[in-house]
Amino acid sequence: MTTGPSGHPGPARAVLAEPTRAVPIDHFSAVHLAAATARTLARRCGLPGALPDRAAVVASELASNIAKHATGGSVYLQALTHGEGLEITAVDRGPGMREPERCLTDGYTTTNTLGAGLGAIRRIATTLTIRTRAGTGTLVCARLAPPGRTADAERPLGSLCLPAEGERHCGDAASFALTDRGLTALAVDGLGHGAEAEEAARAAVRCFHRGPDADLPDLLTAANRALRHSRGAAIGLLRLRDTAVDYCGVGNVRAVLLSPDDVGRRLSGQPGVVGWNMPPPQVRRLSVPAGATAVLHTDGVDQRWSRDPEPFLLRLPPPLLAAALVHGFRRSRDDATAVAVKTPQRPR
Repeated sequence: MTTGPSGHPGPARAVLAEPTRAVPIDHFSAVHLAAATARTLARRCGLPGALPDRAAVVASELASNIAKHATGGSVYLQALTHGEGLEITAVDRGPGMREPERCLTDGYTTTNTLGAGLGAIRRIATTLTIRTRAGTGTLVCARLAPPGRTADAERPLGSLCLPAEGERHCGDAASFALTDRGLTALAVDGLGHGAEAEEAARAAVRCFHRGPDADLPDLLTAANRALRHSRGAAIGLLRLRDTAVDYCGVGNVRAVLLSPDDVGRRLSGQPGVVGWNMPPPQVRRLSVPAGATAVLHTDGVDQRWSRDPEPFLLRLPPPLLAAALVHGFRRSRDDATAVAVKTPQRPR
């Protein structure tokens, strides 16, 4: 797994656990809102020079494609939770692109426009990931990183975190840490909704980043102390190793292991609340095939997604998988978070 110069996931802004910004593309006026949101977030992320304006172009093009060609689409924007940069993801429910490679060519259009959309995005973005299926829809993830931080955009992991509909505060949070012990992923669900749930989730993230290379039970024990005067939370932790994944969780955060063809294991956290009545945490180690995907999600994502998922969903790269789960299986009255990470490919 590639790390930054210090071996850690990136700057302190990842610890802030800001929720994802969602812009539903239900009218063409939403295109401007997506572009303005991208420019603002890019500046907040510290992207230098012309990158904020380029981020606005990416968001505008993705939103325009949804408005012109698709239904049930949204653009999701967030700072990278694992380094420096901005992530812009577009998800829709169809009809999908019949010729995705051709759509990436400058000048290609089906609506008598300039046809600069996906081709322009490919030139601007540090990384661009697209998957589409006729009748199902299209998912696009564009990441923009500052010069010298390309590795942050290339990491095979993703997350999406949305507040419940109508809520200003989000009681869910997600984060990552890359240390000498491997990649550790965190998903938090603060009890209830609103500002107090949000503060519990943020406190858990801050505690996690004080010592992310600790044993997983020790991380939960530290969180239990840190959250004693809060609402409390459900917390799930995954740590990727060369041939296995360790899972440790308390409360209603689920872990799912996926192969390209099937769902492997489904795990739930131990009963209890971190910060209130946490049991002695236990680690479950699972052997996994190389290249499998591990998922953490809160109960704002309907667990039925994993009962009989389509192969298209199983084979999505982590950034697109996290977006697909929240976009397609979210319970709108609850905060919803999904985290997806790819297990390392073993050398032949």
